[in-house]
Amino acid sequence: MHRRIKKLDESIAGRIAAGEVVERPSSIVKELLENALDAGADRIEIELEEGGTLSIGITDNGEGIDSGDIALAFERHATSKIEDFDDLYRIHSFGFRGEALSSIASISRIDMISRREESLHGTRVIVEGGRISEIKEAGSPRGTRIRVTDIFYTTPVRKKFLKKATTEQAHCLEYITRLALCTYECGITVRTKKKTILTIPPARDMRERTSFVLGRTFADSARPIGAERGDYAIGGLISRPDVSKSNTREMLYYINGRYVKDGFLNHAVMTAYRGILEPRRYPSVVIYLTMPPGDVDVNVHPTKMEVRFKHPRELYSLVVDSVMESLADTGPIGGKEPVTPRTRTGGEGIYYGQRITEAIRRYTLSQGGKGAGETGRRPLSAGGTGSGAGDTRPLFETETGIDEQISFTSLHYLGQFTNTYLFFTAPERVIVIDQHAAHERVLYERLRQRTAHGHSERQKLLLPEIIELQPAHFDLLAANMDILADTGLDVEPYGDNTIIVKSVTPLLAHIDLKVLVSDLIDEFVQTGKRGDIDHIREKVIAVMACRGAVKARERLTEEEVASLCRDLDSVPFAATCPHGRPLFVSLGTGDMERMFKRR
Repeated sequence: MHRRIKKLDESIAGRIAAGEVVERPSSIVKELLENALDAGADRIEIELEEGGTLSIGITDNGEGIDSGDIALAFERHATSKIEDFDDLYRIHSFGFRGEALSSIASISRIDMISRREESLHGTRVIVEGGRISEIKEAGSPRGTRIRVTDIFYTTPVRKKFLKKATTEQAHCLEYITRLALCTYECGITVRTKKKTILTIPPARDMRERTSFVLGRTFADSARPIGAERGDYAIGGLISRPDVSKSNTREMLYYINGRYVKDGFLNHAVMTAYRGILEPRRYPSVVIYLTMPPGDVDVNVHPTKMEVRFKHPRELYSLVVDSVMESLADTGPIGGKEPVTPRTRTGGEGIYYGQRITEAIRRYTLSQGGKGAGETGRRPLSAGGTGSGAGDTRPLFETETGIDEQISFTSLHYLGQFTNTYLFFTAPERVIVIDQHAAHERVLYERLRQRTAHGHSERQKLLLPEIIELQPAHFDLLAANMDILADTGLDVEPYGDNTIIVKSVTPLLAHIDLKVLVSDLIDEFVQTGKRGDIDHIREKVIAVMACRGAVKARERLTEEEVASLCRDLDSVPFAATCPHGRPLFVSLGTGDMERMFKRR
């Protein structure tokens, strides 16, 4: 069918553009908060209704908007931050593209009042679906008050993808705390239903601010970093290797005061942590980088959180060296003695060179060719009653396609490789088991079975664990305490943004509860759709199983390996871990012959 080219209706074009800027309520909070900070506010109040899904209100004491500019502020590409093209390479403000208010207005209703210091009165404007319906004089203190309602009413399909209010609120608070970490002079208060859920007072410096935002536990134990190299400088705080997360959410970077998400910087930090951090775990870092504005392009994405560096190799080297120097006297996970300070010589130097070459290659490709541990021993027995005797199942397929009836306990154990993989032999083949994945599957099935039958046993802690949380995380965990109780983890509020863990299922009695709670919160942030309780519970059980399972690089005795095999024979579907990774691989005679080119 032949179709002629035509110009999109302005309202449709506005909604499409809005989709690049406004993904969820937290996107609105981010843009409006950045505007308030750019206006020089040192006191900001935020109000969220139903986690920001119903309404968002932000009041600041910044310089305000001139009455003659109010209407223009809602036009696309209208901005006070740049005058000519070269200004894009001298950006010192958060916002500058002139799209935020226009994009937000196109998918919601806005009621805004603003007044400058020298004005006798303020100006009120009401915008509905991108069109100004009312503008008039109004009494107002200095600054701006804006309220956004009926969010996504012009794009209802986007609203269907929102998660429950507690999850959306957590996303909002996450953006607020990230921005708070780069503006320590400003006080921020967040309320919902007349209740104050977050208070971040002005701080004397960034370390004090970090203590308010990420908690005293991190701020007091974190290691400082700091260095200068030419026009580049780095500073901030990084966590010890024994304090880790299940994802990169607390790897925070600020370029010239602007929060950014950057995989290139993640890669540099993880290079520095190599060998002293538990596999598939990530540090908490708050890193501030300063450089000439012309050396970083912040105009590569509408949200302004992705950047492009002019000299990536120099930046990578600065980050790695600074972090490595700070971590020089830390030992490996579970170790008691500090390691020798690491330098980029010998084998480490070769590895460093390979990492930076690979990072630069990936970075260049991503830019289109432009720019340049657990303490203590966990019991391997999961409390199963089956011994595996007579319990055979198809473990793998033979080359003839006929299932062999064989059990894990019938395999002949050869030994452990790199304290991670267990090697066995069976008739005409070799079997390799991933010890973490195997134990994880066993624990998952035990926990799921006990939870499903209401037999979630509890073991009271001799000394209850008191854990301080970030405000967003406290609310999220509080909303899911009943689900945790179903699995045997009894958690209760214990003051402002603090919880107390009183009991845990015996299967997990050995684990670090602070790490478990941190991982559970990460899972709640990513899951938890409205009304999907069973789905959340399954995710919680999977996290518990992962944290409770024996880890890679952990030495197992032959008795422990035998116990693991018996447990594997007593649980259903012993083929993958709860996350879908293979539990074992099987190599037959034919596989060996092909590898050695015998056929």
